[in-house]
Amino acid sequence: MIQKEPEINVLDAPLALCSQDPVTGFFRDGHCNTCAQDQGSHTVCAVMTAEFLAFSKYVGNDLSTPRPEFGFAGLKPGDQWCLCASRFLQAHEEGCAPRVHLAATHKRALDIVPLSVLQEHDARMTE
Repeated sequence: MIQKEPEINVLDAPLALCSQDPVTGFFRDGHCNTCAQDQGSHTVCAVMTAEFLAFSKYVGNDLSTPRPEFGFAGLKPGDQWCLCASRFLQAHEEGCAPRVHLAATHKRALDIVPLSVLQEHDARMTE
């Protein structure tokens, strides 16, 4: 049986919803929940940008092309999605990280991404 990690965000509060449209998350429950089986640590709730989607495609993870065989419509700028923490950090290092919703970013993201980096990309700072 898969055991979810406690649903706590990087602010040490209850984990908020990331997105139901499109439905995101390792468990496809709209939250950036995680567990031991989540090898990618899909824990960062990010707001997609054209720049980030192009970067992700360039590094081998095409998130923008629809894949109907998997029930995946493809992401577009403005969509919120639970990203792999390491991909977010890589995008940050390359200067194209998307904004993140801290309240919807799982605390396990901090195993890979420093809180200061997540705060630098806080979506609330641009809303």
